[in-house]
Amino acid sequence: MAVPKQRQNSSRRDRRRSHNIGKIKTQTTQKCSACGEQKLAHRVCDACGVYRGVQYKKVVTKVG
Repeated sequence: MAVPKQRQNSSRRDRRRSHNIGKIKTQTTQKCSACGEQKLAHRVCDACGVYRGVQYKKVVTKVG
């Protein structure tokens, strides 16, 4: 297997990584199909506990 002869400096490394910085930091949100709140994609909704039409967790609402 090939091994680099010299260490790559930090400016070259960071220039290579600069194109992916937007993909790393952004999180995709979607509207929940059950309640309409914004939620992270492919996650159970925090507001109602539904994912893909199935109730996965019971959500307790505070009164008062």
